Amino acid sequence: MLKQQPSYLFPLLIIGVAFFIIGFGVGINGIMVPILEETFTLSKGMSYLILTATFSAFLIFGIPAGLVIKKIGYRKSLITALFIMSIGMFMFIPSARMSTSMSGFYLFLMASFIGGMGNTLLQTAINPYVTICGPHQHATQRMCGMGIMNQSAWYLGPLFLSLFIDVKNPVLSHAAIPFGLAGGIIALFAFVMIFVALPEVEAEGEEENTSETSSLVEEANRKKSIWHFPHLILGTIALFLYVGVETLPMASVIDFAKSIGLESPVSYSVFGPLGMIAGYIVSIFVLQIISQNKAIIISVLIALSSSVLMIFLPSQVAIYCLSGLGFSHSIMWGSIWVLTISGLGKYTKSGASMLVVAIVGGAALPLLFGILLDALKTGETAAPADFRIAYLIFIPCYLYILFYACIGHKIGRNQKNTLSK
Repeated sequence: MLKQQPSYLFPLLIIGVAFFIIGFGVGINGIMVPILEETFTLSKGMSYLILTATFSAFLIFGIPAGLVIKKIGYRKSLITALFIMSIGMFMFIPSARMSTSMSGFYLFLMASFIGGMGNTLLQTAINPYVTICGPHQHATQRMCGMGIMNQSAWYLGPLFLSLFIDVKNPVLSHAAIPFGLAGGIIALFAFVMIFVALPEVEAEGEEENTSETSSLVEEANRKKSIWHFPHLILGTIALFLYVGVETLPMASVIDFAKSIGLESPVSYSVFGPLGMIAGYIVSIFVLQIISQNKAIIISVLIALSSSVLMIFLPSQVAIYCLSGLGFSHSIMWGSIWVLTISGLGKYTKSGASMLVVAIVGGAALPLLFGILLDALKTGETAAPADFRIAYLIFIPCYLYILFYACIGHKIGRNQKNTLSK
């Protein structure tokens, strides 16, 4: 008698909402960069500390988050993460009312860090959950579906906040209402999740008593340490660089548009997410005919082309190249994650923790970008040409991701069992 395959539709819908919340929180941070810069008269490097505060939590709590999931499971971890994120949102309210002193800025950084703690636990839980829920060959397609939810929220976050705050003439105290609403909605979703049955899942070979494992997983389970997987270490570096290059355009586009003098700078934040959503939709179909690593090679080449155009074209045209970057990014996250974490067997949760730590790249690259802008500018504010030169930071990052897609993900693995075939 054939074993009936479980339906993962409802769990994936719940996880989709969680991805939406992640995108919403990071999207709000992006629009706060120019708002806090003007309110507190910050340098570019200081203003990008907002993203550093959020993403540095991944470095500190990535490994502990994996231990929490091992102890209490995916579902309870998801609920805990949502409550922590809601606390971070509520902490933005007092910081928004302290715009007359730097204490408000430092409290905002603390709130961002606490939100990042919740984000860390949430990402550690839901990313491997998506890869495990269903056939491995469709894992990247499921990640693309989650990406549509994430990027939709990444755009809606700044749009929602702009209903209350004028980016050109910001009054920070007006941010108390939207942050309060966002915190309340996240807390309500967490409370509802207490009463929702979300099945626990295990990756192949993760259960100690299973006998149905592939030779790749059997090989993984014989290893003595997570550090014995070279492809995991190289993939962690690839994800670190990817999160940086994904975050940077979306975090800097409003600032870039302001430097050019364009009307309604917030409206330009749509280009990156729109490009990614279009890429996700295309990827769902493309991945049915080509392998994951071939798809990522194509996407990296598109990203490199878009980067070169953005650097050398006039600023008024270059800003539209962000859509090309967004389109190319759509497949990178899911493909890097799946190529890196698949076949880890009993080390799956530990591997997921390492990959979540790599999300700190979203703090490192924007901060480096802000420092570069401060070094390049000759006046009080960075010129459009300064932005384009600083965007050179994309090139080496994409070249490394290309190396991982072509060679890196195979290192240390039995070539007969390579997942990219």
